[in-house]
Amino acid sequence: MQKHILVVDDDDLMRRSVAFNLEQAGYLTNSAATAEDALEISTRIVPDLVLLDIGLPGMDGLDALRIFREKINAPVIFVTARRRELDEILGLEMGADDYITKPFEMGLLLAHIKAVLRRSGEPVSAAQQMEIITVGDITLDPGAHTVKVAGKEIEMTHRLFDLLHTLVYHVGQVISTRDLLASVWGAEFIGQPQVVYVHIRWLREKIETKPDKPERILTVRGVGYKLVPKES
Repeated sequence: MQKHILVVDDDDLMRRSVAFNLEQAGYLTNSAATAEDALEISTRIVPDLVLLDIGLPGMDGLDALRIFREKINAPVIFVTARRRELDEILGLEMGADDYITKPFEMGLLLAHIKAVLRRSGEPVSAAQQMEIITVGDITLDPGAHTVKVAGKEIEMTHRLFDLLHTLVYHVGQVISTRDLLASVWGAEFIGQPQVVYVHIRWLREKIETKPDKPERILTVRGVGYKLVPKES
């Protein structure tokens, strides 16, 4: 079953862009420019997740979060242009499940959404989880839990498979270490980036011809990692 996401942002262009990209990724969406409209929509169509901007006109996102928590039991990701840690920490302490700051890449937002849905016990969709994905010379089959690189099957642990699956699903997009931790290991590992560093090294040893000169899994210094297709 497709998951329904409610996008709440007073920026018309941002709201339409996010909703469009979410629908392209397989989600159902509704959108609202104000918290009041979002709360009204949620009484008719209960969302599986709410993307909630903090700086809304009228009732702001912080006040809206309190009501969302009282009315519906859906995870909330704060979206904010404010980089002050106070806003982010306050939001999380009030019960928001995650946050992302503007501007952001859609790949990162999708990683946040998948991680939050997984932690809340709501899988993204059976189809998305089980579809066979081919990127360059890599073929990943989640149903069979197999990976082939240049036609050769590669044995992998469950964690390495999940890490590769995340990178393949967001091919060409940079995913931060923090988002990889949240998506693959869970929120309890946030703040332990060395876990990602070690597993990236192990994954390169599995799929790269020269692990010390990777061609598939690239490091974007100060940001994270991305997978680029390599044709066989």
